[in-house]
Amino acid sequence: MFEHFDATLLARIQFAFTVSFHIIFPAFSIGLASYLAVLEGLYLWTKKPVYLELFDFWKTIFALAFGMGVVSGIVMSYQFGTNWSVFSDKAGPVIGPLMGYEVLSAFFLEAGFLGVMLFGRKRVGPGLHFFATLMVAFGTLMSATWILSVNSWMQTPAGFAMNNKGQFVPTDWWAVIFNPSFPYRFTHMVLAAYLTTALVVGAVGAWHLLRRTAPLRAGTMFSMAMGMIAVVAPIQIFAGDMHGLNTLEHQPTKVMAMEGHFESHPDGAPLILFGIPDQENQRIDYAVQIPKLSSLILKHDLNAPLNGLDTVARDKQPPVAVVFWSFRVMIALGFAMLGLGLFSLYCRFRGTLYQNAWLHRFALVMGPAGFVAVLAGWITTEVGRQPYTVYGHLLTADSISPISAPAVGASLVAFVIVYFLVFGAGTFYILRLMGRLPRDPEPHLGQGPIRSAGITPAPALAENHAKHGGAHHGA
Repeated sequence: MFEHFDATLLARIQFAFTVSFHIIFPAFSIGLASYLAVLEGLYLWTKKPVYLELFDFWKTIFALAFGMGVVSGIVMSYQFGTNWSVFSDKAGPVIGPLMGYEVLSAFFLEAGFLGVMLFGRKRVGPGLHFFATLMVAFGTLMSATWILSVNSWMQTPAGFAMNNKGQFVPTDWWAVIFNPSFPYRFTHMVLAAYLTTALVVGAVGAWHLLRRTAPLRAGTMFSMAMGMIAVVAPIQIFAGDMHGLNTLEHQPTKVMAMEGHFESHPDGAPLILFGIPDQENQRIDYAVQIPKLSSLILKHDLNAPLNGLDTVARDKQPPVAVVFWSFRVMIALGFAMLGLGLFSLYCRFRGTLYQNAWLHRFALVMGPAGFVAVLAGWITTEVGRQPYTVYGHLLTADSISPISAPAVGASLVAFVIVYFLVFGAGTFYILRLMGRLPRDPEPHLGQGPIRSAGITPAPALAENHAKHGGAHHGA
């Protein structure tokens, strides 16, 4: 059934499918590991049981997300050998060591301390257990560092030379690792992970506040999540703008596709809000645009000239429609997150953070928004890099293994079935766990001895009634 398909397109779809499934788990576990470290630190500082209870609640969810992230990521490394062996041969001297460092320095650190974090509190003491939690959080950030360094090098390659076999060989490892787009890409992705986690934690807190199942625990996590979103969302918008300016400098064709600029604009380019890209005819149909605003955003000058895709050969243009719309999805969700953060600040200052049902519904609806924004951002990044795997140096068409379309198609179908069954079941179980937040503990009814049969409990009840203002009326 795949005989008439293009093997390169199928291999790209297969990698896109597996990486899309994979990335949602690290995007969640990176932020959740740091959240666990914050919860345990607050417990050790304040001795308030609610922080420890929330830590125990979220650590199980973290363990499941971490495990599914590891398993879903293994498949991608195999695809480098099966579907992208030419790319692996040519770029292997650069990306191979970086991916090896990720396993040696980051994954081993996470895996080594994960067991202590999950099961060792009563065995190693509070100080060492907190250190283990910090190491797990640090390990997730280290893992992101190496992986994003690899991806950033493919976007903005630096510190390399070509040998006589046509391979990329490193000449300056500092330039390879800290390539021109790495600082911006790393900052943008880590902030996205924190926002993704905050949105999930906030949605779980909102769900339980609406159901009134555990107001203390739900309110605590909801307040922390909304505070995080209110602080990080505007920082992320600023970081995204800086990342966009860096992309304009090093990958201008990608920005042309993001902006939908098929034509060059010598006297200031408009910001196209919406429209239907027509790549065949090199135009945007039904465009809704604001004159010269794109030049102001990208060049800080209303009349600054901006080149369009008319300066790029047709076979070197990325698929504009995909990049154009994925970029807008990401931007729209980013501003929706900012709106949620501002709404939560308003309610916090009004003293209605825990009572405003509209805020809770808004937070609940926004729960999956971080995952969607991360996927949209990665689609913009990866599709916008086309037709290259190593930008400007190695074409995607020249990176594919010599395999047939039916072989790639058959494995793609197998991946789709297995991934939806396995990771669908895992995700469903995580959602079930999120819906089972234990109820808040009941206030203690007194410290007196247990009354034996035949002795009235009335004095103890009267004393307890006086202490708690008549809140409890039964024994």
